[in-house]
Amino acid sequence: MSNRGLVGLAVVAAAGGLVVFGPGGGSADAAAACAGRPVKTVGFSAGELRLYKGNGYACAVTAAKNPGARRQMSVTIQARGSAPAGDSGSYTRMAGPVTVHSGNRCVRATGAIAGSAVETGWVC
Repeated sequence: MSNRGLVGLAVVAAAGGLVVFGPGGGSADAAAACAGRPVKTVGFSAGELRLYKGNGYACAVTAAKNPGARRQMSVTIQARGSAPAGDSGSYTRMAGPVTVHSGNRCVRATGAIAGSAVETGWVC
């Protein structure tokens, strides 16, 4: 194979890597983590609780205002009439996303970071 053919093959392989693996270097945020449209954001001293809804599902994340050191974070979400679902642990940036099937029902979410907590109330 000629040098020209090898260069062409390298370009195709590199482009294929971008398609398969996507561009590197960026960090995902809550908007990318949850599908749907944002319906409520509640700020508190340590961060934000974000609630999204769309296509019969609801999703919630708790995002730290100042990412960095690991600390206890949690997020729960509940569709009216269903059991809550949640995520908790020691995170640097975000707890969640947590998604539940909501249909046309109201949902509520709670979030906490290092003992500071907030909730959305019922969102219909």
